[in-house]
Amino acid sequence: MRTALRAGVSLLECSLDLDRSSTAVEVAPEGWSYAGSEFPWLEGCKERSIYYWNGSSFQVAARYSTALIKLVPTDWGPPTFEIDGIKMLPTAKVSPYADAERKVGWVQPRGKTILDTCGGLGYFAACCLMGGAAAVVSYEKNPDVLWLRDLNPWSPSPGGALQLTRGDIAEQILTLPESSMDAILHDPPRFGIAGELYSQELYGQLARVLRRKGRLFHYTGTPNKLTSGRDVPSEVATRLRRAGFVAEVQGDGVLATKK
Repeated sequence: MRTALRAGVSLLECSLDLDRSSTAVEVAPEGWSYAGSEFPWLEGCKERSIYYWNGSSFQVAARYSTALIKLVPTDWGPPTFEIDGIKMLPTAKVSPYADAERKVGWVQPRGKTILDTCGGLGYFAACCLMGGAAAVVSYEKNPDVLWLRDLNPWSPSPGGALQLTRGDIAEQILTLPESSMDAILHDPPRFGIAGELYSQELYGQLARVLRRKGRLFHYTGTPNKLTSGRDVPSEVATRLRRAGFVAEVQGDGVLATKK
């Protein structure tokens, strides 16, 4: 917008929602406006930051409660987020949205009721809905992540086929009926942050709520592989087999089918 102003352009098309859409914006020396609302120029922008309008000023989309939770821009449009500087979604070679769509495809969502254990920004849920899922039951325990979802134009809104609950899946799964899910997407934080979400006990509960022949995709990444040689995907596959799954490493996670 500033470049347009310097070039003598007063009206231009640009995106104000991370490439989700484009809109007409008017620019002037004192600020810019669209849809009848006026906004001041930012004095400066922090690197790797996304700003939102809080009604009176622009603020960085970040919060600190027990950890620093921050919405982070990518080259692809859909943002990722970080917890204490640790990136929660892959972005180096692919859009986090496209990455979610690929992984959701492995559980074949059409017509299914799907458990989304760790909702995050909701990209798995969004891709399930686009893929024709009958229902998505999603949990996210971190209120600051849910706040980011409200700001993120790429996150799906709850309602309709998407049931979003604030809660810890390690606790909430105990309330779900046996064989109530057709497929499961399990995308927990790294093992070092949430080891309980990689436990044999949780995998047993995932097997309990999943119907026979139902599919599960478990994102693991490859943490510690270079530093310690630890093979987390293989460890996860072994635990899933003990829980009653046929499991194999698939890409950056484990794809499993309940026996």
